[in-house]
Amino acid sequence: MRPTPSRRAPGRLTARSKAGFTRLAAAFTLALPALASAQSLQELYDAARAFDATYLAAKASVASVEFRAAQADALARPAVNATAGATARQDDPANGGRVGTNTLSAAVNGRYPLFNRANGLTIEQARKSLLVAQADLETAEQDLIIRVAQAYFDVLGAQDTLATTRANKTAITEVLASAKRNFEVGTATITDTREAQARFDLATAQEIAAENDLRIKRLALDTLVGRTGVAPKPLLAPVVLPNPVPANAEEWVTLADQGHPSVRRARIGLEVAQLETGKARAGELPTVDAVASIGTADSRGSAPNLSRSAGTASNASVGVQMTWPLYTGGATQNRIKETLSLEEKSRNDLEAARRGVAQGTRSAYFGVQSGLSQVKALEAAESSSKLALEATQLGYKVGVRVNLDVLNAQTQLFQTQRDLAKARYDVLVGSLRLRQASGQLAPTDVDAINRLLAK
Repeated sequence: MRPTPSRRAPGRLTARSKAGFTRLAAAFTLALPALASAQSLQELYDAARAFDATYLAAKASVASVEFRAAQADALARPAVNATAGATARQDDPANGGRVGTNTLSAAVNGRYPLFNRANGLTIEQARKSLLVAQADLETAEQDLIIRVAQAYFDVLGAQDTLATTRANKTAITEVLASAKRNFEVGTATITDTREAQARFDLATAQEIAAENDLRIKRLALDTLVGRTGVAPKPLLAPVVLPNPVPANAEEWVTLADQGHPSVRRARIGLEVAQLETGKARAGELPTVDAVASIGTADSRGSAPNLSRSAGTASNASVGVQMTWPLYTGGATQNRIKETLSLEEKSRNDLEAARRGVAQGTRSAYFGVQSGLSQVKALEAAESSSKLALEATQLGYKVGVRVNLDVLNAQTQLFQTQRDLAKARYDVLVGSLRLRQASGQLAPTDVDAINRLLAK
């Protein structure tokens, strides 16, 4: 049985429908903290850089590699060491008596490499390892940007979900109250009331789940940045999402091949492997060192019926020393073969890194493009859903639509608004992931996203 237009209180539902589109804004206001106390993405990223253990560990690793490279530089510098000793000697000559000798000695020895091919290659390898550590730090920094941005927009998305859930529940509450009044005056059946009550109960369950999800997302963001009660700023309205530049997937792949930390790390790995082969070949070459020594010895002795004797001797020498391995039992030749195999492995690792980065870059680019198209479609769907809700409410007023139609139209509108907000956040995070996939992500990109947030 449908309600009779003449028995309906005129204008009651229509008055509420005029305020229907203001409910969502009010719900957002209740769900979001005051903007004056909210934090921007840039502010939270700066906090995470000083707190995140993974990023700080990468920074410490780079510092340690710098000192390791400095240790390798010592191979090309002179080495000086000092030695000292004391000996006591007792002899029993054949004709009887004892002869004792005490000696104190000290010396300073120096060595300076004139030619050592292996040392030179070791120094170069240490410098390459510093470049690898810097690439790892860049990777850690990019990963931190993504983690902070994802956690930031996860909180905003959870807030939007809670806001739309509460707005939907508020709208259902009014429909439920209207259905009860209409049933009491006899203009509607109990079916309308029960349908509205079922939707209200479902909306209550969804609200509880949304509140818990928001609580968990906020906790994750707090843990990441080392703060409590973090409140992200929402997007600035109207939302304008930037298009990826360059607007071609292959151009992004080219950028990735040139600058991605993983590719750069693999390329350096190949260079290090080639240097290791050079070190193995250097095992067949001689080494030449300049050597110098200066020392002194003081000896004192005594014997029966002999006067006590003492003597001091000094010595100094300078020379050149060459060492040339003539036969190593095949160790050097097999070491060369081993390093050549490892060099081939590094070459294939580089190719695998390039292919993986290219695939990841293409996937990230098409993901952003798809997300932008989805946002446009959802924006159109939001407009259509608003018009559909207005038409359904008008149809319910004149008696050509039932209570369930209004509930469905309201639910569709709020779900569309929720999905639209999430799609926008996904595009923003996806744009950062695209720059990460191509190796172009930098802290300046955080500021670019930050400018899209409310002031």
